[in-house]
Amino acid sequence: DSPTLPKNEAMAPNPRSPYALQKLVGEEYARLFYRLYELETVSLRFFNVFGPNEYHKGRQKSVVATAYPAAAQGQPVRLFKSHDRQYPDGGQLRDFIWVGDCVAVMLWLLAHEGVSGLFNVGTGQARSFDDLAKALFSALNREPEIEYIDMPEAIRERYQYFTEARMARLHAAGFAQPFTSLEAGVTSYVHDYL
Repeated sequence: DSPTLPKNEAMAPNPRSPYALQKLVGEEYARLFYRLYELETVSLRFFNVFGPNEYHKGRQKSVVATAYPAAAQGQPVRLFKSHDRQYPDGGQLRDFIWVGDCVAVMLWLLAHEGVSGLFNVGTGQARSFDDLAKALFSALNREPEIEYIDMPEAIRERYQYFTEARMARLHAAGFAQPFTSLEAGVTSYVHDYL
């Protein structure tokens, strides 16, 4: 939870949830095993993953999975209003990554012995929630219909308006595959899985 953007793997972590703390502890275990036993490990920091089989995630599933039922029934997609003057409503930015790209990164890492460490897994390009909603409507062959709703007060103070992964470390390790565009990923998700 550092204010510095984009996020890189060397930043000092400041977890703000039990989930984030659990991830950090896992990363520290991996570092310790490398220091003590020279056991090569990989820790991955996934950014905003979307794609098939999110049903188990409950309220944490992606905006695509959450908004799809309403959009498919001809209703508007509801996005949070911005409470930061730097960002318009729907202009909050995230590094959205298609789950297939996450799998490609993991398979590449498995195939490359000697590559170890902590890596971000994102596209390296932040996109807006408006972009995501428009991609959803495009996949449904509908004109965008977006309704902006108030952000719950309980999350306003800690809400992140911009996240973007620095991908330099993964690229320096040799990963060179291109990432799926937001539009192509959303279209595949809608047409093939939802």
